Amino acid sequence: MRRVVVVGSGASGVHFAQTALERGAHVTLVDVGRTAPAPVLPETSFARFKREHADPAGYFLGARFEGVLFPGAKGEYYGFPPHKSYIFAPLDRFRAQARGFDPLTSFARGGLAESWTGGAFPFHERELRDFPIEPRELQASYGTVAGRIGVSGTDDDLSRFTPVHDHLAPSLPLDAHSRVLLERYARERSRLNTDLSVWMGRTRAAVRADERDARHGCTNLGRCLWSCPREALYTPSLTLRVLLHHERFMYLSGRFATRIEIDAANRARKLHVVELATGRSEAIEASDIVLAAGTLASSKLFLDSLRAHGGSAPVLEGLMDNRQVLVPFINLAMLRRRYEPDSYQYHQLALGLERDDPRHYVHGLVTTLKTALVHPIVQSVPLDLKSALWIFRNAHAALGILNVNFHDDRRPECQLALEADSEGTRLLARYEPSREEPERMRTALRSVRKALSRLGCIVPPGMAHMRPMGASVHYAGTLPMSAEPRRLTTSPDGESHDVRGLYFADGTTFPFLPAKNLTFTLMANADRIARRWCDAQA
Repeated sequence: MRRVVVVGSGASGVHFAQTALERGAHVTLVDVGRTAPAPVLPETSFARFKREHADPAGYFLGARFEGVLFPGAKGEYYGFPPHKSYIFAPLDRFRAQARGFDPLTSFARGGLAESWTGGAFPFHERELRDFPIEPRELQASYGTVAGRIGVSGTDDDLSRFTPVHDHLAPSLPLDAHSRVLLERYARERSRLNTDLSVWMGRTRAAVRADERDARHGCTNLGRCLWSCPREALYTPSLTLRVLLHHERFMYLSGRFATRIEIDAANRARKLHVVELATGRSEAIEASDIVLAAGTLASSKLFLDSLRAHGGSAPVLEGLMDNRQVLVPFINLAMLRRRYEPDSYQYHQLALGLERDDPRHYVHGLVTTLKTALVHPIVQSVPLDLKSALWIFRNAHAALGILNVNFHDDRRPECQLALEADSEGTRLLARYEPSREEPERMRTALRSVRKALSRLGCIVPPGMAHMRPMGASVHYAGTLPMSAEPRRLTTSPDGESHDVRGLYFADGTTFPFLPAKNLTFTLMANADRIARRWCDAQA
């Protein structure tokens, strides 16, 4: 079996590596690999943590309150946990500039998915119509990955949009607010399905209640947002930790990949990297190279390699991302009830909106407020502090947010390009929404508000928040799979049609982006590509 070099330790990279190792390959994984801080008081609940930690304000809010968005702040509704800043910390050697797009990159062990909320929603066969692959192959890989990482869920009304796969564990117990919503849905189900084409069910989540692979099960500590200290919620760095013990696996951390050396026959021969601590350059020989650093980083590395080989770099068209709209709501049945701080914090329910074109399905994640510190509704109350706090205490358990996700298509005006200057190269990203987006969003949000009303909730007017493009971090589409060998595409097996021996195992290859978190599909597709790669070596 030949040796393969993988770039990136995110969702795609670690699962390509694991499958290749299971099938006898030798794998070298190259990564910057910034590490997470050690868990603090890992068996302590959110409520106890505030009492027992020496500096709870510093931990939850940050030394300079950088994790707080104060009333009147524009942009996002919630601040980012301070001790997760390592995930999105910039790297001087990777420079980017964007228009109409607010890009995020990660150089952490585990990549962007270290901030994953665990949503594991497989693409339906209808959503794979533009993918030149057999849906049953990807379905099998969903089962393989679920068996590795632990995915909970159930076969319910949402299965019409998110197919059931192997190794699906039982869902976690519902928090009280989610339970009330699901019970109300059962009573209103017929009207919601028929009149609004809205369906509700349990979310699929990469979190388990049982012990597995040195990870502890979920015990409802209420600390999910600040990273699960028990590791019940899956992140790719957990798989990397397992791979480090494999005899045919080599992990080269602290290294930034600068270019791929391409020979005269247009074949990838070496990966050039820089050791960040010393600035020393080195070249790693490989029979094949797999880029799994995320759509933006993999695309830039590809463009830098073409520029070094031929003197210029093309423009990559088709950049995609999911538009997200946050819809705050108040569940009237939960007013003045006691809220549950010790419960699973992320979404436990999801909404599906059926559209005339099945590929245009709209996906909504229902998050009931548990341990988030301040809710956008409370921030906007035009009252004095004492009155606002009284409202917060009495409405806390009734508050929630619906995160509405929309699909995206490849369009030529959404691009990645390379700009050279005296310091090297910079990635230029440009994104323009489709002309149909405003009407599509208006129609969907009208249905969402009606659905929430029938579920006994009110949506305060004027509070729906459209997140900026790039905020979902669901980037894809710049080197799409193609059955025909066209320039700037890949084969269905992920191999570049421009450079032989160069494979892409991340979102770069997606020709269409459904309205779902793509992380689970990134893992499954990387497993599928690794299987195909291994079969070709046999």
